[in-house]
Amino acid sequence: MCIIFFKFDPRPVSKNAYRLILAANRDEFYNRPSKLADFWGSNNEILSGLDMEEGKEGGTWLGITTRGKLAALTNYLQPRLDHEARGRGELVTHFLTTEVDSLSYLKKVSMEGHLYNGFNLLAADLSTARGDVVCYYGNRGEPEPVVLTPGVYGLSNALLDTPWRKLCFGKRLFQEAVARSQALPKDVLVAQLLDVLGNEEAQLPDPAIEDQGQEYVQPILNKYAAVCVRGPGYGTRTNTIILVDTEGHVTFTERSMLDKDPSRWETTTHEFTLQS
Repeated sequence: MCIIFFKFDPRPVSKNAYRLILAANRDEFYNRPSKLADFWGSNNEILSGLDMEEGKEGGTWLGITTRGKLAALTNYLQPRLDHEARGRGELVTHFLTTEVDSLSYLKKVSMEGHLYNGFNLLAADLSTARGDVVCYYGNRGEPEPVVLTPGVYGLSNALLDTPWRKLCFGKRLFQEAVARSQALPKDVLVAQLLDVLGNEEAQLPDPAIEDQGQEYVQPILNKYAAVCVRGPGYGTRTNTIILVDTEGHVTFTERSMLDKDPSRWETTTHEFTLQS
């Protein structure tokens, strides 16, 4: 389970505004091995965490490149997983390492969507010169990917903007922080967005989650009903904030759980300017 909130406006009226504000949680088993976000690739141009689970090494859930390619993935809540299916994390890695544009890439992925368990994939081309393009495809939804119009979106473990209560609640908190963004110092905005991602208030009851997850027992679904999931051995273990300003300056902040201990966290920030 994961959750992503984002707002994008390729041509903001104010120079103090951000072209992109993205806040995301990665929910995973605490003992699943992974690397913290850092630069990698042939020219160290890709910034992401990496999955190190045996057989899934090198996949990722969220990443951005210095050339302006960005991708993010969430799983789709489904009753039974096909353990022979391909690893979904490769969908992000492949996009970040290719020259194909976001819409063309998602069209290719849509032809192969049946090879994977349920997923949602955001892919974007961020270009200060040409303008930003953000696209979406979910293999449990429409057969074709879509180019998104500028605005505010939420994505969890159903299709884009499916009104799960936790998504609507978190999106409202996110929008409140975004509305203050131009008046806040960047570090304060990041801190407020991290607070949104850390909200553990369960949004119950939620018939939409219960309907989609009817194969699961109620106590498990209840644990998923907050923006920040906290359970024994499983839950939110990475928060990520990505800010892109009008000049193409990127601030990537990651807050990660240490040593499988929900009381211990480390925050790191990477900054660079888009080369596109």
